[in-house]
Amino acid sequence: MLRRRRNLPWIQRQSRFIIGAIAIVGLILTIYLTFIKLSGGEIACTAEGTSGCNSVLDSAYAYPLDPQGKTGPPLSVFGSLGYFTMAVLALVPLLINPEKNKELRQKLEKLTWWLMLVVTFTMAAFSSYLMYVLAFKLQAVCPYCISSALFSFTLLTLTIIGHDWEDMGQIFFTGITVVLFTLVGAVGVYANVNNVAIEDPNLQLAAGQTIPITQAQTAPKPPLGWEITTTSGESEIALAKHLASQGAIMYSAYWCPHCYEQKQLFGKEAFKLLSKIECDPKGIAPAPQKCVDAKIRAFPTWIINGETYEGVQTLDKLAKLTGYKGKTNFKYRMP
Repeated sequence: MLRRRRNLPWIQRQSRFIIGAIAIVGLILTIYLTFIKLSGGEIACTAEGTSGCNSVLDSAYAYPLDPQGKTGPPLSVFGSLGYFTMAVLALVPLLINPEKNKELRQKLEKLTWWLMLVVTFTMAAFSSYLMYVLAFKLQAVCPYCISSALFSFTLLTLTIIGHDWEDMGQIFFTGITVVLFTLVGAVGVYANVNNVAIEDPNLQLAAGQTIPITQAQTAPKPPLGWEITTTSGESEIALAKHLASQGAIMYSAYWCPHCYEQKQLFGKEAFKLLSKIECDPKGIAPAPQKCVDAKIRAFPTWIINGETYEGVQTLDKLAKLTGYKGKTNFKYRMP
């Protein structure tokens, strides 16, 4: 007598294919981000009203092995490894013929479901921490980062509902344990990311060393907003003079925290030399009509050679955009 095969819900029959597909899409996304970062290119993204994807993915949080020095592999490398692992765990058991190697297939399926559970809880927990950083620390919008977080939560959901788990209590215990370890590890990794070195005008930096800027911590006060606390070096002053000579204009608003970050990157001496326009009527020497005429949508905005660049721009990028040939040992970076 033939034993009747249990009819599984469609989500459990197709879950491995769906998980594998999502993991591959996530892998492609993170490989793209890794290639752009390692090649020194710019990511195709500008978020209105924010410092955009490039400033987020160039922040100290994007370098987990050395947040202060921003060296080593970018975070997207670890994202790639996570998605690659998920794709392998989800799809490899499907390559085993259940008719010829039934026992091996069953063992692989059982093992990989538990491994996927651990990996997806880890990815979802770390993504949650990064979303907190994005919203409250960097205060920026990065569609790539948000998409990756959604992929992580989707993979976790599919791993839980896509398999006929016998003990949901064990899943809950595993999840709590993995999440706690992941969050403690994330906090530990980034514990020193906001420690800012003393900004001494005579400070001698080692080759390639930079200082993370101080961000706005209080409410802005018109007409200044926040006082610039960084001191310009020779490179910042030389670049500011070059930008002014090339007609590059920075449009900003006194209350904009990202405008303050841009000012901090230059330092107070260099910022005085820039060509700039205040868009808020309550700011210093305001010219709101010029901002309207220039169709300014976000702060800060740079207009260079007729092209518009929204969000905080690194000094290296401004130098490249304007053909600056002077020294580029800039002192400051985004935290």
